Amino acid sequence: MTYAVRAVRGATTVDDDTTDAITTRVVALLEAVMERNELHEADLISILFTATDDIVSMFPATAARTMGLGAVPLICARELAITGSTPRCIRVMLHVNTERSRDEMRHVYLEGAQGLRDDLPG
Repeated sequence: MTYAVRAVRGATTVDDDTTDAITTRVVALLEAVMERNELHEADLISILFTATDDIVSMFPATAARTMGLGAVPLICARELAITGSTPRCIRVMLHVNTERSRDEMRHVYLEGAQGLRDDLPG
């Protein structure tokens, strides 16, 4: 088996800026990304989260820790505040070791983020 480092993207939105809403949506997003790409925690190198300026109640990485991802390096950053961008949006990029080719990676966009990247395979 030949493994390569790949990046897989995803995004979701929250209806309300609360810790419960963020935790629920971040966990659902990560579970969907991992399931669609047949990933396990041991495949994860690191995860980068961004959040729009209207998300202030918690770090998305804190939500990911509730899944038991304690050994995976996680970091959060601010999304650029672009006019007309999707509000209350959390984006993610997972760096992974996988046998899959770049074309086989499945990016996941949920909730109000579904239309962000129609050009990517889902």
